[in-house]
Amino acid sequence: MNKLLLSLLLGVSAAAAQADVRLAQVFGDHMVLQREQPILVWGWAKPGATLAVELAGRKASAKAGVDGHWRATLAALPAGGPHELHVSGDGQARLTDVLVGDVWLLGGQSNMEWPLAPTDTGPQEVASPQNAQLRQLRVPLRASLAPEADIAPAPWVVAEAGAVGDFSAIGYHFARRMQAAQGVPIGLVNAAWGGSHLETWMRRELALRDPALTRAVQSLPASNEAFATARRERVETVVNAWQPGLPWQGVDASGWSAAADIDTGWPMLQAPQLWETQGLPDLDGIVWLRRRIELDTAQAAGAATLHLAKVDDCDEVWVNGQRVGGQCGYSLQRHYTLAAGVLRPGTNWIAVRVTDYGGGGGIYGDASDLRLDTAAGAVPLAGAWRARVEKPSVPTSPTANDAPTLAHNGLIAPLQGLKFRGVLWYQGESNTGRAAAYEGDFQRLIQDWRAQFSQPQLPFLFVQLAAYLPLADNRPGQGGWAELRAAQAAALALPHTGMAVALDVGDAADIHPRNKRAVGDRLAALALHELGLRQSPATGPQLATTEVRGAEVWLRFKNTAGGLRPAKGGEALRGFLLAGADHRFVPADARIAAPDLVVVTSPAVPAPQAARYAWVDNPSESNLVGGDGLPASPLRSDRWPLDTAGKRYPD
Repeated sequence: MNKLLLSLLLGVSAAAAQADVRLAQVFGDHMVLQREQPILVWGWAKPGATLAVELAGRKASAKAGVDGHWRATLAALPAGGPHELHVSGDGQARLTDVLVGDVWLLGGQSNMEWPLAPTDTGPQEVASPQNAQLRQLRVPLRASLAPEADIAPAPWVVAEAGAVGDFSAIGYHFARRMQAAQGVPIGLVNAAWGGSHLETWMRRELALRDPALTRAVQSLPASNEAFATARRERVETVVNAWQPGLPWQGVDASGWSAAADIDTGWPMLQAPQLWETQGLPDLDGIVWLRRRIELDTAQAAGAATLHLAKVDDCDEVWVNGQRVGGQCGYSLQRHYTLAAGVLRPGTNWIAVRVTDYGGGGGIYGDASDLRLDTAAGAVPLAGAWRARVEKPSVPTSPTANDAPTLAHNGLIAPLQGLKFRGVLWYQGESNTGRAAAYEGDFQRLIQDWRAQFSQPQLPFLFVQLAAYLPLADNRPGQGGWAELRAAQAAALALPHTGMAVALDVGDAADIHPRNKRAVGDRLAALALHELGLRQSPATGPQLATTEVRGAEVWLRFKNTAGGLRPAKGGEALRGFLLAGADHRFVPADARIAAPDLVVVTSPAVPAPQAARYAWVDNPSESNLVGGDGLPASPLRSDRWPLDTAGKRYPD
C-alpha cells in the first residue's frame, strides 16, 4: 500500500471516529458558559457509548441512550478561561477558547435583533478596539412545528474590531457596561426574531392553557412539511383570487417596466400601504406597482427627484422604461434622482418592482413622502397604483408568526440545558392591536421560561416600547401602543424583573430608533441593581399613589432618584391628562409640588376622576424624569376599560 493511499485511509478513519461523538450546536469554540452554575453538556454518539467529559479540571461521565443522545453535568466553575472542553469515547470532540462568565439570553423582535453597524454610533463602535471576552452566538432563525433538539449550525463570534457589526446593538452596549463593572466574560445568546408576536415564543404546554390560543395550536399540521404544503396552497388561492385571469406561473415580466399602457387589466393597490391589508395576506415574493402620471411642459423640464416613501423590503424602479435606481432595507426612505430628459410632457410611467422577504410588503410610510418633485413643483403619488404579482414566495417551512409556539420550538427549546445570568427582552410592537391581553400573556411567558430553564429566580429585564408614530395621530388617553406599554409595566409585579423606559429615544417616523446605546446602558443599570452592584433601582419615577383633592389630582411617585424634574431645566411639564365622569381625557397643567409629588389640574375638567401621563401612541413630548435623568413611565390612575380589551390572537 503506497503512502498516499495509507494517508487517505487514515484520514477517513479519523473523520469517522470524530463523527461518532458530537456536541450540540450551542457548544462551540469561543463560547461562554455560565459561571457558578452546574454546567450541563450534551450531544450525540453511538447508542450505548460511554463518554468522558472534562473542562478545566471538572470531570463527568455519560452514556449515550438508544437514540444516541447523552448528557453530562460538570461542577460549577468561577469566571475565567480560556479552557478546553474535551469529550472522548469511541470518538472525541474538542473545543478551544472556552470562557466562563455571565451569559445573557436575548429575545424579542427586531429592536433587540437590530445589529450594531447601522446604529447612530455603529461605525465608530465597529472600528474601535474591542474586548475579546465579549462573544455572541446568533441563533439561526428557524420556526418549527415541534420542539427542535438542536439549533442549526452557528459560530460563537468574538468581539473584535470589524467583527462586532452584526452583534445585537442593545446586547453589545449592555455587555460593554457589564464588563466594565464586573470584569468577567460576557456571552450573548441572540435569539431575537424581527416582527415576531409574543405568542410564537410560548411553548405548546403554555399556549394550550390559553383558550384564545388552543384552537390555533391544536389545528397545526403534524410536520413542517405538511405545514408548508398547506401554506403554499393558501398562497396560490389568494393570488389567483386577487388577480383573476392574470397568471403568475411561467410569465415573462421583462416588459412590465415599459413606458406603455400594459396594465389596464391589473388590480389596484393603495400606496403608501402594505399589501397584506389589501387582499394579499401573508404574501411574500415579487409584486409590481405601476403608476401613470400626466406632466405639463414645465413639470417635465430639467431634473427631478422621485420619492417612494419606504419599501419593504427591496425595490427596482423605472421611469419611462429607464431604470433609475433600487435598494434594499425596509426602513430606508427612497429618493431617486431623475436626470433631465427622463421625464417628458404628457404621459409618463413609473414602475416599481418590490421584493418582500417576510412580514409586511409594499410601499409604506407617510403619504407626503410619496411624490415626484419637479422643477415646477411636487406631484403627489399617493393613491391607487396598478399592481400585479409576478412571483409569490412559496414557503418550504413555517416562519415565526405563522402560529403560536413556532419560534419557541425552533429557537428556545434547543437551548434548554444552558444556564443564563438573565434574559434581555424587547418585544411588543407586533402585539399592540391586542395590548390588553399582553399583560397576562407576558407574565405567564416570563414564569414559564424560568421553569423551562430550571431557574425560578432568573432575572428578566425588558424594554418598554419606544415612542413611535406621527405626533399628529396621537389621541389623548388612547392608543394600542400606550396600552401595550402599561401591559409591559404590569410585569414588574413579578420578582426579579426590571423595565428600561425608552420613551425619549424613539423616532416618530421609524419603528427602529437608532440610539441603542441608551437602551443597552439602561438595561445594564437594571442588571447591576439586580445583582447588588448598584444601589439605586435605575427604573425612572413610578406612580406610587393617587389622590383626588377637589379640582386637583395629586400623583406621588417612588424611585425619584433624589427628586422629580422636567427633562430640561425651566420647561413646563408636558404629557399629563385629566378626565372627568365622561371619560374624555384632555391635556392638563402639571407642577412639581414636592420632590415626589406632581399636582395636575385643568380648567376643562373641574371635577377630575382620573389622570394619565404619556398615555398616547407617541409620548415623546412627555418630559417628567427623576433626579438621574431617567424618564417616568406612562401611568394611569383609573381602571376604566381599555380600547383593546377583548381582542385576542390573531387580532
